[in-house]
Amino acid sequence: MVTVPAAVREELAEHARAEAPNEACGLIVLRGGVAERYIRGRNTLASPYRFQLEVDPDDWFLEDEGYELAVFHSHPETAPRPSRTDVENVGLWTDRPYLIYSLARDELAAWRILDGSFEPLELS
Repeated sequence: MVTVPAAVREELAEHARAEAPNEACGLIVLRGGVAERYIRGRNTLASPYRFQLEVDPDDWFLEDEGYELAVFHSHPETAPRPSRTDVENVGLWTDRPYLIYSLARDELAAWRILDGSFEPLELS
């Protein structure tokens, strides 16, 4: 289960609105499955259909401090469900929390992608 407090959810939605029509992306910093904060990233592809996350390299070291990192990105026009592109390009996010916000539906969903398929994670 992943818990995303209202303030963090609003940051995700705000970032998605700011980057539209392109996908927004970033890192959600979790401790014990609870999102403590959101780190805005940059979508180096500047695309409404794909993302490539760029963040400050020091942000990756948060895991050394006991945090879990979840990837976040937005879908400007579609449901908050992993696309074929998401599944094919999951990379280092395999079997980790993968959150998607649908700007069109104002809906957030959490997933786990593994071995070419995905399953929902409980989100509160």
